[in-house]
Amino acid sequence: MQLNINVTNFLLFGLTQDPKQKNIVFAIFLFLYMATLLGNLLIIATIKTSQALGSPMYFFLFYLSLSDTCFSTAIAPRTIVDSLMNEATISFSECIIQVSAVHLFGGLEIFILILMAVDRYVAICKPLHYMSIMNRRVCGMLVAIAWMGSCVHSLVQIFLALSLPFCGPNEIDHYFCDLQPLLKLACADTYVINLLLVANSGTLCTVSFLMLMISYVIILYSLRNHSAEGRKKALFTCVSHIIVVVLFFVPCIFIYTRPATTFPMDKMISVFYTVCTPFLNPLIYTLRNAEVKNAMKKLWSKKISGDL
Repeated sequence: MQLNINVTNFLLFGLTQDPKQKNIVFAIFLFLYMATLLGNLLIIATIKTSQALGSPMYFFLFYLSLSDTCFSTAIAPRTIVDSLMNEATISFSECIIQVSAVHLFGGLEIFILILMAVDRYVAICKPLHYMSIMNRRVCGMLVAIAWMGSCVHSLVQIFLALSLPFCGPNEIDHYFCDLQPLLKLACADTYVINLLLVANSGTLCTVSFLMLMISYVIILYSLRNHSAEGRKKALFTCVSHIIVVVLFFVPCIFIYTRPATTFPMDKMISVFYTVCTPFLNPLIYTLRNAEVKNAMKKLWSKKISGDL
């Protein structure tokens, strides 16, 4: 592995270099990040404290909110601070840490979404055996496997990043460190590394997306045997999950499954899956879920009563 010894820091161009537009970026990112933290931490606290939300679906939702919180935290705070600076620099080691964190928690989100699809499949297609199949021990093992898978994915990204030689220039035309913009700065032929990137991130995104869409098609098809009320409830749940899947995976597939070329729209597409999706997830899961909303109301009532 060839470590970087020539370039000690990078200059992040961000979303824009225009001072007025930087102020807009600051306001938008600050709002979205604070709302993401509030929404996801509220879901985490509600699931942890509510006995009514003890089913496997909410067990996985807890980890989805955790991954969303960490994923957005790996990107948004630095982008918010950088938008206030004339020149935003990031050290080589910080850049590698950010690559690691982004793919660790991004990978975790992908695996948790797959587990949520498995949970819905068992709940809808095998309702009589649901609690025996998706018991607490099995769910814990599945989450542990998801963590291990995301760690492996992140380690591969670190290995690829550290194998890139940098000797200048050091200007990253992006608002966070990722392999695609780093490939443009490498002082070597990056064809093989780009193939490995596509094989790692691109394949993970594409295969996961196809698996999820096929599983939801099977689930929706099986709903024909349920009662009208059961179909409506299951349909609402599945539709919310499908919305999350499409919003997260389509931009990721666009970014990670093509040759080492960049387009002006890349940064805006990255904003959508790195900042907007973690912000939307709490809204999608709470606005369509009466149980979560009721549990949040009870949690809020207890807090007010305790304060009084």
